[in-house]
Amino acid sequence: MAEAGYKRPGVEILPLSKETLQDRVYRQITSLILEGGIVPGEMVPVQSLADAFGVSAMPVREALRRLTAANALTVVSGRSIGIPRLSRAKLTDLRNVRIEIESLAGKWAAERIQHDEIETLRSLLESLEDANASGDIKSYLRANYAFHFSIYRAAGSESILNIIENLWLQVSPYFNMLHDSGNYTKANEHHRAMFAALCAHDGDAVRIAIQSDIDAAYDVLVELVS
Repeated sequence: MAEAGYKRPGVEILPLSKETLQDRVYRQITSLILEGGIVPGEMVPVQSLADAFGVSAMPVREALRRLTAANALTVVSGRSIGIPRLSRAKLTDLRNVRIEIESLAGKWAAERIQHDEIETLRSLLESLEDANASGDIKSYLRANYAFHFSIYRAAGSESILNIIENLWLQVSPYFNMLHDSGNYTKANEHHRAMFAALCAHDGDAVRIAIQSDIDAAYDVLVELVS
């Protein structure tokens, strides 16, 4: 019987690390973007990110290269990065794709969601209400990201979750611009509708609530980027 594992004379195969330093930095910067931590128009020095994460500039630059390739960031100067400007056409394209993909994930979540996931959403919904009432934009955006992605994770598909994350990397920084329009209050109405539909395991109602939420934000943003 052949010996288990792969061996070849003269070839040393080292165990793979679960997560490299570059991967950890990439995930930290990704979370920063998704949670609204970088505002459109803001210039972020690469060195300031390295200092904040306690690493050298090299893993930060590698993470930024990956995020630039994903259209999540752009190089503002040789030493700073920022959020790419969205055109009206690009924003419309993102809206159309998000409606199809995110509403499908919501429908799947309604079929699979568990009690503990419902309770997590209940707590996040309270956080969204509190942040909106206090005018705390950063806390609202963090809770908004956590609320939506708790739903999308409940769909049980890593593939669809990765697609949605890529879409959010491109559009979510612009959610910073929605506060003054009163959109956060309107969005919370949609969030309550999503929550009620998920509790009832009503996939069609979840789809409608997610579509309405995306459309309401688009209607504001499309005027701001034009």
